[in-house]
Amino acid sequence: MSDGKWGLVLVIQSGGYDRVHYALVTAAAAVATGRPVTLFFTGRALPALLAREGWKRLDFSDDGTSPEARDHTLAHRGVGTFDELLTACAELGVAFLACEMGWRALGIREPVLRPDLNVETTGMVTLLGQVRPGDQMLFV
Repeated sequence: MSDGKWGLVLVIQSGGYDRVHYALVTAAAAVATGRPVTLFFTGRALPALLAREGWKRLDFSDDGTSPEARDHTLAHRGVGTFDELLTACAELGVAFLACEMGWRALGIREPVLRPDLNVETTGMVTLLGQVRPGDQMLFV
């Protein structure tokens, strides 16, 4: 364990804007407190990693609004936007993993990823091999 602190691994499978947004909130908070954090994107959450504002391709929010409209509302209310949270996570050293099988399931052969993120495309076996004893795994 890093400095005796347990790590946090978030498996983000849901593509709903609110769920992915709050996974980023959780990751940023955890890494800000000195915990190592890994985000494993799969399924309908993978568009969040795509270049050219791919997060706007996420599923609608819990309130039925589009990702872009919900992001605008949250920004207006003083809540971090999707891009702000994703950038903060990257700058704070969060590890980003993208599920190879997930890309295939979405029919995306060669994803064009955000250039500001260091994303490793891998599989669940590799992820599980990286989880250390004591780390917490959450499925979103």
